[in-house]
Amino acid sequence: MLAPIAWPTPPRGYGPWEQVVATLTDALVDAGAHVTLYATADSGTRAELRSVVAHGYEEDDSYDVKVYEALHIARAFEEAGEHDIVHNHFDFLPLAWSRLVDVPLVTTVHGFSSPRILPAYRAYDDRAYYVSISDADRDPDLTYAATVHHGIDLSTFRYRPDPDPDGHVLYFARVHPDKGTAEAIDIARAAGRPIRLAGIIHDQGYFEAQVKPRLGHGADYLGPVSGPDRSLVLGAATALLHPVRFAEPFGLSVVEAFACGTPVVAYPKGSMVELVRPGVNGFLVNSVQSAARAVGHIEDIERAACRRDAEERFSAARMAQRYLEVYQCVLDGLPPRQ
Repeated sequence: MLAPIAWPTPPRGYGPWEQVVATLTDALVDAGAHVTLYATADSGTRAELRSVVAHGYEEDDSYDVKVYEALHIARAFEEAGEHDIVHNHFDFLPLAWSRLVDVPLVTTVHGFSSPRILPAYRAYDDRAYYVSISDADRDPDLTYAATVHHGIDLSTFRYRPDPDPDGHVLYFARVHPDKGTAEAIDIARAAGRPIRLAGIIHDQGYFEAQVKPRLGHGADYLGPVSGPDRSLVLGAATALLHPVRFAEPFGLSVVEAFACGTPVVAYPKGSMVELVRPGVNGFLVNSVQSAARAVGHIEDIERAACRRDAEERFSAARMAQRYLEVYQCVLDGLPPRQ
């Protein structure tokens, strides 16, 4: 299992790719698989851990990132003969090593950061087995072995049948125009609800120009929220607002909200049409006004149904089982399932 090295696996705070790798790795171990995790040395895992770098480069800037990315990937491929499969979560760079080994390479595509990286994926389409994290996040020029939605460790997200009595809504994502942070505040105000915002600031200029002036008067920024506090913050909310302005490949905070019993009001961009089931675990809307109306009907959503949906569709065990099916198809030489 080849993890990124921006953060430890799992991350102490932000780090969605590392979080998915950590959850999947431990779930595979629980399912009886022998897994070797290539990650930072301060990672925590039930698998065998191998490392070339002590800390993630987002937490330790004392080393050259490109050098240690190369050493990290190289070690995994130099030791590839010890494994049945190399499962890559490191984006496109490991593809360049794939023709140098006989071991199959499964690559989970966690989203395309830019169209400019697509030539690398296309160049190795005949060699790597690509897995998309949502049907919405597929490139038509690539061949996919499967779509596997992310799973979460449900035991870390406590179901809350009743939110806080103040009826507040929540925004839980990085602060960035793509995520619609400012729109979330506008939705809450239009719905007459207080709002709490949680997440790291990824665009300081946007925060200063669009978000900070909207704070106060019932809109409170909590800062980054991690660990057990994620469950507390998600479960306390009447609804999670997710007015994304781009084709979201996935949305971990969305399924984490479901696990806590919190319904989601989202714009129908990217994977949101796969995650949100209108009338069951939330609503899909197209504007600030329609989102505010949806918040007005949020109590119509049964919170227990949100939790059941998370258990049925987004458990760590289910994610691990789907990947085990992918691995078996790859090892058996079966054609990819579209």
